[in-house]
Amino acid sequence: VMEAVKQNGYALGYASNRLKNDHGIFMEAVKKNGYALGSASDGLKNDHDIVMEAVKQNGYALGYASNRLKNDHGIFMEAVKKNGYALGSASDGLKNDHGIVMEAVKENGRALQYASDGLKN
Repeated sequence: VMEAVKQNGYALGYASNRLKNDHGIFMEAVKKNGYALGSASDGLKNDHDIVMEAVKQNGYALGYASNRLKNDHGIFMEAVKKNGYALGSASDGLKNDHGIVMEAVKENGRALQYASDGLKN
């Protein structure tokens, strides 16, 4: 399974439930394809390292993370570096974070629409 996952993160979708909960296998899967996070157990969706690797590969993977990690500053920063539109799903506090908004706008200028009113002015 590990070799298949190293080639294509989606291969994890065909693995047993036991293997879908394996940290090492999942880490390889999200490094190859961040969307593999969607197949993760709730525990792995709440694992900082797994989610960080997933969003580094694909900012849209943030949508599969636990609510706790969706609001993690470091993870969110990586997500907007890959996909500025991720700012649209940010908490009010993150939409008001100058550094995060700047990274989102650098990646996609249209992300400014999601920034707090205070940062738009």
